[in-house]
Amino acid sequence: MNTHNLPNFIHSLSQNFTPVVSAIFLKEDYVAIDLSETNTALDSVNVSSSVEFEDYISEYVKINEAKVAYGGYNEVRGIYRRSTHFNQENPETERNIHLGIDIWCNAGTEILAPLDGKVHSFKNNTNFGDYGPTIILEHECKGIQFFTLYGHLSLPSIEKLIIGQAVKAGDVIAYLGDASVNGDYAPHLHFQVILDMQGYFGDYPGVSNKKDLEFYLRNCPDPSLLLKIE
Repeated sequence: MNTHNLPNFIHSLSQNFTPVVSAIFLKEDYVAIDLSETNTALDSVNVSSSVEFEDYISEYVKINEAKVAYGGYNEVRGIYRRSTHFNQENPETERNIHLGIDIWCNAGTEILAPLDGKVHSFKNNTNFGDYGPTIILEHECKGIQFFTLYGHLSLPSIEKLIIGQAVKAGDVIAYLGDASVNGDYAPHLHFQVILDMQGYFGDYPGVSNKKDLEFYLRNCPDPSLLLKIE
């Protein structure tokens, strides 16, 4: 498929708001959150502490009279500087540009499949700052194969999975994990759309450096095109 047409294709797969976290949350329950390095409000938050970061997000959601915060696609972030997993020691390869959408809500929240598909792979990515338990689904729509990634899950979410297992749109496929298993973050879902898995299994880069960004933005279109949260 011509990757220039991928955003239009992803957009065509849903007509309305399509949740990937609990269906009890309506579209109007979501509020966009800015976690970029230009957000000066984060200067007073110890983002290396999952507890302080969770408090910041919870307060932001409360102030905005929402229930769920979301955002982050193609967002340049400073929060990854705490982890060597993102090559912070080399400015030329520093990975700090987010390739998915993060949906911030409580640990234990149900994770839903937005489309029919099957389990491609799963893995517990245990590096500090990594995804923790992760599921990747494979989809085929209109003759085109692509994938969706769900990161920062609970450990039980991947304990009984079977590769090739079928899922239907709206099925509960997992639950959100907490900081003890999710890479030491405030609880959230990292949701990413991927055209070419490039041989990865249970994992795929969710953060890019500037050098490779053009490729990754082509291969990983904005998930909001599918979810229609905005």
